[in-house]
Amino acid sequence: MTSNIMFASNRLGILNDGQLQAMLDRFELGKLISSEKTANGAMGQTMFVSSTAGDFVLKGNPLYDGQLLEEKFFIESIYKRTKVPVPMPYIIDQSGEIFGWSYALMPRLPGEHLNSNYFKDNLSKDEKFTVAELIAKTLSEFHTWIVTDFGDLNTEHFTVAPFKDSYKQWLFKRIMFWLEDAKKYSKITARDMHWVEDLFEQSNEAFEKFITPTFIMGDFKPGNFLIHSKENKWEIGGVFDFTNSYFADPITDLMKMVIYYIDADDSDVAGHLIKVYCRELAEEKETIIKRMKVHMLHQRVLDWGCAKAMNMVTWDENLPFYKWVESYTDLVVNLFE
Repeated sequence: MTSNIMFASNRLGILNDGQLQAMLDRFELGKLISSEKTANGAMGQTMFVSSTAGDFVLKGNPLYDGQLLEEKFFIESIYKRTKVPVPMPYIIDQSGEIFGWSYALMPRLPGEHLNSNYFKDNLSKDEKFTVAELIAKTLSEFHTWIVTDFGDLNTEHFTVAPFKDSYKQWLFKRIMFWLEDAKKYSKITARDMHWVEDLFEQSNEAFEKFITPTFIMGDFKPGNFLIHSKENKWEIGGVFDFTNSYFADPITDLMKMVIYYIDADDSDVAGHLIKVYCRELAEEKETIIKRMKVHMLHQRVLDWGCAKAMNMVTWDENLPFYKWVESYTDLVVNLFE
């Protein structure tokens, strides 16, 4: 059930060369040359492995039953449905004979992460706009996968398992759950709660009218895609980590990148991303904005609770929750104008 929020993972632990060679032998992938843990890995679940047959990524010790089968289904479906580069083939060994847990092995994709020092230091403003356009195009391709129900993937039948409530109810309840949870680590006042409830009320009709769920990558952020130069043009080198994918409102996939650009003082790039993505949507701007503000709230309540719980707050500690989120929801409106 990949729409569930996970803040911890099962890590790979210490793996020896003999185990890695046994893995390569199983799939006839040559002799081991080197291996190293990934700096941007999926919560400690991934490792780079190089052999005489090529460069690969090992992903193992699944978070939950069906994680790898689920990701394999999403990657193979995206590969068939779009031109977005994904790690194919995605091969799985479920035996547990080598490491004591199941794992997947996939090709390593070309490029670097957008938040790498190289891109931070060298991308011009025009190039940042170009990358934002590539992101918009990639998400738009993902979202051509339209389904009839809002929900998670059923990994037994590989069909959509609908949410028990309507999508609006599911989303609103989810936000309130994490807002209540944030009270364990921070001050959440009645004013904060009223602000959230008012935002729900303002967007109520917009969500009730939205009836076209699509595939959602669920975690589109710099750590989960690569950029590289091909024939002197920037391209997406690949997208990976579909552990949080489900079926819902496609606009939600914009939020992490919009926040990334805003926090990097590139609000104009965030605005460009929003406009390029949304110009193909056959919906009224006001309707999109209302839903977008709630999706921003959804992401920010998760970020607030996580930062407060881990003592990793990067903003004014005295800023009320609603004021902090409002600075983002208001900016989203301004960027879309």
